[in-house]
Amino acid sequence: MAKLLILSQQTEIPFRSSLNSDLLMMHVKVKAKNVRLIIPIPYAVLNIVISILSSKFFQQNLNKWTKEAFERKKLDFTFPLIDKKTLKPIVKELKNYKGIVLVDVKAKDGTEVKVRL
Repeated sequence: MAKLLILSQQTEIPFRSSLNSDLLMMHVKVKAKNVRLIIPIPYAVLNIVISILSSKFFQQNLNKWTKEAFERKKLDFTFPLIDKKTLKPIVKELKNYKGIVLVDVKAKDGTEVKVRL
């Protein structure tokens, strides 16, 4: 993919255009015995998911939807409230750290999960 380099008119400092999709993605890699997946997650989708998870409707019904399964497994757990005002700035700041690995897990059975910005 071609990268577009533009000079800012105010500072004359070159910066990459937001048209470059690599800058706007989080990559999740999953390796298992017979499966290898690379899932690109755009930050826009991540923001939409945060909005849904922090919605009043979702949070009110989440414990209702999981209550039966938790009772069967004899778990006493309630989901904590998710605050959109706290998570949105975190996602915005993560965009500044392209290439950093957030999660790198290897299980004994050979399964690997890696989350990279």
